[in-house]
Amino acid sequence: MYVVVQHRILNPETAFPRGQALIDGIGAPDGTRVLQFYPHVDGSAVTCLWETKSVEDVQRFADTTLGDSSINVCYEVDSEKAFAERPLGLRPSSAPAA
Repeated sequence: MYVVVQHRILNPETAFPRGQALIDGIGAPDGTRVLQFYPHVDGSAVTCLWETKSVEDVQRFADTTLGDSSINVCYEVDSEKAFAERPLGLRPSSAPAA
């Protein structure tokens, strides 16, 4: 399944270094990996797309990793209605494939 996470960043100086573990998949539940990462230009918010087995896996991973530096809202994507095309100008992921 696909899950979107909307992070409201409360402390960018803490959240972004911690968030690198999310991007790198350090401690990620089996079958869970980030596919897309969209940070706000001012660092106040980030939206990510994940591939996972459950919303709860991503919620727990994000909450545990980011702690009190971010408020994380996770929801399952309706894959029947969703669409995606890689926008021009965005680099490919450097994250390892699962």
